[in-house]
Amino acid sequence: MEGSPLEGHSLGLMPWFVAATQILGLAAVIMTGVWMGHYQGGFAWDGSSLEFNVHPLCMVIGMVFLYGDAILVYRVFQNESKTTVKILHAVIHLIALVAAIVGLAAVFDFHSAKNIPNMYSLHSWCGLITIILFCIQWVMGLTFFLFPGTAYSLRALYRPLHEYLGLGLFILAIGTCLLGITEKLLFSIKDTYPKFVPEGILANALGVVLVGFGLTVGYIVTRSEWKRVASPEEEALSMHFKTLTEGDSPGSPEGS
Repeated sequence: MEGSPLEGHSLGLMPWFVAATQILGLAAVIMTGVWMGHYQGGFAWDGSSLEFNVHPLCMVIGMVFLYGDAILVYRVFQNESKTTVKILHAVIHLIALVAAIVGLAAVFDFHSAKNIPNMYSLHSWCGLITIILFCIQWVMGLTFFLFPGTAYSLRALYRPLHEYLGLGLFILAIGTCLLGITEKLLFSIKDTYPKFVPEGILANALGVVLVGFGLTVGYIVTRSEWKRVASPEEEALSMHFKTLTEGDSPGSPEGS
């Protein structure tokens, strides 16, 4: 389409990689649901082990699948306005955060009901660090990129850190999931795990799928030729915003 920001910008195989992320992400959610629903008895909110089962499902949905999709919106929706994509990015992250909080509440409530100590494992340490940094990252992103009045220079200064932390926390979330899978297997089927029982194979396969999802998302967002190309209108608005937030008029000489 003439005037599109993608004019002359080839996406190559990117749509196929994006499709792969959705297949892998949905597979991870389904496999977690089958593991907790079939092999671990299902879901409830009654302080029993069934309440614990809510935890891994919510975390995979929120901190992996939705988080990954939120990262990808800048690659997928390249013909939409930047403001629309920013809002979508923030909303998906918010839904992911809500899912993560529900999952966190489930495991703490389960531990309290069963008098199990909290925060003693590496999985729990990494998980809490991830959630706290994720909350800070979301608030900072909202403040710098969606609220009006933030100086353009501050946005430009914070953007590389925001992008680095976003991808870094995504990797940390997947790593925490892998720790949680191993911990859950050792608690649930410690004696039969070395015998290649179906539950252990499913959980191991889930871990591989999570790694595949993370690697594919990471590959997409680190390919420079697949980055969003700003339209002329967006570039003009960006320059106008810069002059306003830096205290200059659009026609004033530089540094005046």
